[in-house]
Amino acid sequence: MRLARQEFGRDLALFLAGLWVVLSAAAAAQVSLGLAPMARVRDDLARLRRSPSARLSDDHPREIAPLAQAINALAEAREADLARARRRAGDLAHSLKTPLSALSAQSRRAREAGAVEAADGLDSAIAAVGAALEAELARARAAAARETSLAAETAPLAVVERLVEVIERTAEGERLMFDIEIDPALSIPVSDDVLTEMLGALIENAARFGRRRVRITAIATTGHVVLGVDDDGPGIDDGRTEAALARGGRLDEAGPGHGLGLAIVRDLAEASGGMLRMDRSPLGGLRAEIAWLNPRAAS
Repeated sequence: MRLARQEFGRDLALFLAGLWVVLSAAAAAQVSLGLAPMARVRDDLARLRRSPSARLSDDHPREIAPLAQAINALAEAREADLARARRRAGDLAHSLKTPLSALSAQSRRAREAGAVEAADGLDSAIAAVGAALEAELARARAAAARETSLAAETAPLAVVERLVEVIERTAEGERLMFDIEIDPALSIPVSDDVLTEMLGALIENAARFGRRRVRITAIATTGHVVLGVDDDGPGIDDGRTEAALARGGRLDEAGPGHGLGLAIVRDLAEASGGMLRMDRSPLGGLRAEIAWLNPRAAS
């Protein structure tokens, strides 16, 4: 009896151990298969976070379908609210431009009539309001750039050549030599108008501070596409980089302007998935570069 009881206990222990292993594996497989649709939901939510126009797919189990439909409805409402807010901001900014033009005409008449101090004060107020309007329009353009950044691609060489051709005709640009080192086949994951906005501000800034030379480069590495603008001007101190990128911050406190250019470039770069950095240039002045993830490397 003792021998039979020991053999039965051994066989039962082996059976129970095997049953535990089988049931544990079955439970793990059941949980993995049951939660697999949630992984697709997570990927769809990540895509929705990057682009407001994205939606959750319909390829979900019956149990998750109401959740996906509710999230899509919320995303559509959010996109509609954002579109209305941008339209209202843009309409307000454009509608104020006509009164500002009328005020500028009144300022010129006052100056011609001898009221110089009143005209100066009026011009300062008009410039401040105009800068605020430009910032609001740039904010709307940044929102549009965020929506189109996933699908848009632009060849930077054509944009740079077009901008340099214009800046070379200005008083600051005609004294400079512009070097363009960009592969014609290179493309950047951003729309043409947003790239023009960013490069225009960076090249104008380089032309303003450069002494003899401005260089525009674009390279594609294994992970990033980097667009850089270098000048041989005085450059910028290491501690002033963040201050210059802030709204109202400027590289030259004595010069004209309201310090919105670099801040707008940073907003547009971040909205299109890039990052603006400023450092000491090999030419001796300032180097401003924008880096994006390389879409071809990611694919």
